[in-house]
Amino acid sequence: MPRVCFTLQVHPDRLDEYRSRHARVWPEMLSALADSGWHDYSLFLREDGLLVGYLVTDDLAAAQAAMEATDVNARWQAEMASYFVDLDQGTPDRAIRPLDEVFNLEAQLTAERETRPTAQTGETP
Repeated sequence: MPRVCFTLQVHPDRLDEYRSRHARVWPEMLSALADSGWHDYSLFLREDGLLVGYLVTDDLAAAQAAMEATDVNARWQAEMASYFVDLDQGTPDRAIRPLDEVFNLEAQLTAERETRPTAQTGETP
């Protein structure tokens, strides 16, 4: 399942409030995210306001469209928009621009195992 990582910028003077809002996200929003195909979704916030989001989903566009169809997402995005700097698309969920993945440990370890010759033990079967 593809991994998605994105960044947004939270207003530095609103970090504590942003953290507080995410300490207990509305149960309806949590269910909508899970039902829409957002898996292993995490947000990481740096002290200067850099927000890094990570999720796993089969299809990001479909997961975003499914969320856009929910009333709870419209309410959540309207409340969250003021926390962010320079939202080109108007709401945080529309501003997500996935980053290119340039390294993944598990993928490279798997590739290495698949290309590594079987160890020779010197034993005859």
